[in-house]
Amino acid sequence: MRPRLDQITIRTTYQPGDIGYLTWMHGEYYDFGIHFEAYVARTLADFYEQLNPERECYWIAEHQGKMVGHISLKDTNGIAQLRYFLINPEYRGIGLGKKLMTCFMNFLKEVGYSSSFLLTTSSLKTAAHLYEKHGYRYVSHTFTDYGLEERRYELHLE
Repeated sequence: MRPRLDQITIRTTYQPGDIGYLTWMHGEYYDFGIHFEAYVARTLADFYEQLNPERECYWIAEHQGKMVGHISLKDTNGIAQLRYFLINPEYRGIGLGKKLMTCFMNFLKEVGYSSSFLLTTSSLKTAAHLYEKHGYRYVSHTFTDYGLEERRYELHLE
């Protein structure tokens, strides 16, 4: 039976195993190689250790005690960076991405950021469409050491 959005809870505290599981999810759901997975592990650890809860937040979507989605807002030199947005493929298409983006956008505005950016790959077209629906615009691309086309999207609030 397909899960429903009303069965999913959102929490904003990491628990033991979450960083490792989120790293695993990136490795499992994206075929970007072990170097990418190691990068995710390093940056997630740094994010957690340096977290400023007044300016930064993360949202973990759970269903029956299992992490099924995640998004975070990291302050990068005074600009809100959208990071680690990931949804278990079994939970895509039920509105969870929209729900997590709404959490992100509400916090972004509540804290008073005037702009935001994110980096994603060209292969994640559904995610790009969701970003654009929330006002992000594609501005540039580069190629990573892993051979991926990394796209930069920016959002400027009034």
